[in-house]
Amino acid sequence: MRKLLNTLYITNENFYLSRERENFVIKEDGKVFKRFPAHIIESIVCFSYIGASPSAIELANTNQISLTFLTPEGRFCGRYIGTTNGNVLLRREQYRIADDGRSLQIAKRCIEAKIINSRKVLLRTLRDHRDKVNATRLEVAETYLKKQLFLCKQVDNKDSLRGIEGDAARMYFQCFDDIILYQKEDFVFVTRSKRPPLNRVNAILSYLYTLLTYEVQSALESVGLDSYVGFFHTDRPGRASLALDMIEELRPYLVDRFVITLINRKQIAPQDFEIKENGAVLLNKKGRDKVLTLWQKRKHSEIIHPFIGEKVPIGLIPYVQAQLLSRHIRKDLESYPPFLS
Repeated sequence: MRKLLNTLYITNENFYLSRERENFVIKEDGKVFKRFPAHIIESIVCFSYIGASPSAIELANTNQISLTFLTPEGRFCGRYIGTTNGNVLLRREQYRIADDGRSLQIAKRCIEAKIINSRKVLLRTLRDHRDKVNATRLEVAETYLKKQLFLCKQVDNKDSLRGIEGDAARMYFQCFDDIILYQKEDFVFVTRSKRPPLNRVNAILSYLYTLLTYEVQSALESVGLDSYVGFFHTDRPGRASLALDMIEELRPYLVDRFVITLINRKQIAPQDFEIKENGAVLLNKKGRDKVLTLWQKRKHSEIIHPFIGEKVPIGLIPYVQAQLLSRHIRKDLESYPPFLS
């Protein structure tokens, strides 16, 4: 099992990533700001246009550290994966599955888990805060998701599965505003908006979904899978379809519950956002720093993984799921066991 190390987030847009021997060195205007030994770093995310030196990229490649580049506002620019690892037989089998009927079974497992985990978010709110929420609306939504779960198990094609997933997601997000118990005037949620996010809640969701995608992508690549060939999301140049498949089951537990906690505990505030001329609402630098700090802290919290029965840090969940998926593709597991919160 891979040891959980750290993701290095470079949030200052004036920082430049360089190398000295076996250390990553962050510089500003040519002056050293901080050093990090390569062996303690798992992945690097740069919110900067300035970039990294070829020598730093080589160090990342040697240590199997992924490099992701985003704009200061969080828009994806590119990702450096480095030398492909894992055996060719695993990937050849992955490609075969993607092209035949077996891909539907894996896709169904991911979407079933997404619906189950989404239901648990609603049920958890009803259990803990029934007197503070519109219980009837949440109960109707929970029942609807239960019906969609039944349909998901019966479906025999991906187009129908996509329709079920879309309907379930719409019903789930129709209740999302009810789960926000505090700062309701400042964090109003009407509907899911992505490009661009049109309110503060969507801004945090989109930001963390983006980070989770890159972490899942790194996990898949680390076990030798091709993160661009998925089973539910169709192939598209530049899209990490398999990573998008896997985050479906992880969104409710890893991101949605975390976002609700940030708002309800007042760990994020209106002044942590900015509004662009086109109406887009984005986290500002202060807000991004807050979210990243708390995100990293949460990743070190431990849970008992529901399938392997072992205590693991939350940040290791994508790596455990990537391992389980690879074992299924190798036929060591009869079916893929998705993450159930």
